[in-house]
Amino acid sequence: MVGRTITVVRHSPPTVARTMTDHHYRIETLAIHAGQQPDPSTGAVMTPIYQTSTYVQDGVGQHKGYEYSRTGNPTRAALEACLAALEGGKHGLAFASGMAAIDTVFRLAAAGEHVLAGNDVYGGTFRLLDKILKDYGIEYTFVEMTDLAAVRDGLRPNTRLVWLETPTNPRLKIFDIRAIADLAHANGPRTLMGVDNTFATPYLQRPLELGADIVAHSTTKYLGGHSDVIGGAAILDDDAIHERLKFLQNAIGAVPGPMDCWLVLRGVKTLPVRMDRHAGNALAVAQFLADHPAVDEVIYPGLPDHPQHALAMRQMRNGGGMISFVVRGGADAARRVAERTRLFALAESLGGIESLIEIPAAMTHASTQGSPLEVSAGLIRISVGLESKDDLIADLRSALAGL
Repeated sequence: MVGRTITVVRHSPPTVARTMTDHHYRIETLAIHAGQQPDPSTGAVMTPIYQTSTYVQDGVGQHKGYEYSRTGNPTRAALEACLAALEGGKHGLAFASGMAAIDTVFRLAAAGEHVLAGNDVYGGTFRLLDKILKDYGIEYTFVEMTDLAAVRDGLRPNTRLVWLETPTNPRLKIFDIRAIADLAHANGPRTLMGVDNTFATPYLQRPLELGADIVAHSTTKYLGGHSDVIGGAAILDDDAIHERLKFLQNAIGAVPGPMDCWLVLRGVKTLPVRMDRHAGNALAVAQFLADHPAVDEVIYPGLPDHPQHALAMRQMRNGGGMISFVVRGGADAARRVAERTRLFALAESLGGIESLIEIPAAMTHASTQGSPLEVSAGLIRISVGLESKDDLIADLRSALAGL
């Protein structure tokens, strides 16, 4: 057998964080290109999955920007740059889950400092504050943030962070981001304002442009968009806060793997198209529910009778893909509806291409039972997917029959 000489060519990891904001590209373009460029080693159009834990160094402490994948990974860097561009921010950080991102942001508050949060937050956020962080000396209160006077009165000299979701989970309240940011910043230089933008996504709403200091996401939801990945993110402008969060991220280690980052990058590329379809379907479904005799209440920001509809239309591109509603007959009737649907899968989570239905009080928000944030047992939450709106309406009509 004749021997062959094999030449091994080593390529440096590509620089994946390409800045596109200088060109003022629209979000549909940023979703496909921001943070990503063809791989310089091969010309591959898609960002490679750098499935590696460590990186060769040319000398002690001499590397090409990456030394260990908990600290940094090129696939993760591409996702972080892309998400920052979508939100119009300077810095992006990707995490292993949305709660990992929120927990890291909340660690900006030290013992003896205060977090002021909206009174309708995700059950996991409530659990983090009420069951964990309070044991470390972090104070917290919840207020009705549709009432700006309540926000003003809720601020304290030691308030470090004002935290809100809008639309909220699950009651779909809309909070005035700009007005609340102004109140937070007037409270003092150490008071920051953060927004969980998971329900709206940067396609519908950009909190940094409205005065927020930090934006967080569960990338599991609309950003990933296909119910096949768990992830989170935080986006911000301030260099010093970014360095602190990056230090915490590395020290805590709640980072996503490269495959997870790649899946979110793939999902983000179709975000604008998907969100338009989610919203179009949701509006049709909400109108159907509003006209149904067995439905007592429909909560959807895109409907004119939503209490904050005008604010939603100023602050958001459209009403989004989430609906909550209450049926006649209370909790038992709500459970029957949730268990009768065929296209709407009975499952936690949201924001995927498929439609989901759940009872928050017994599922995603069970941790709030017995608290001021307790969710009515008769509330149904649906995540409206990309199926035919006619098929979705027919599914709900069948589930509601006989109530």
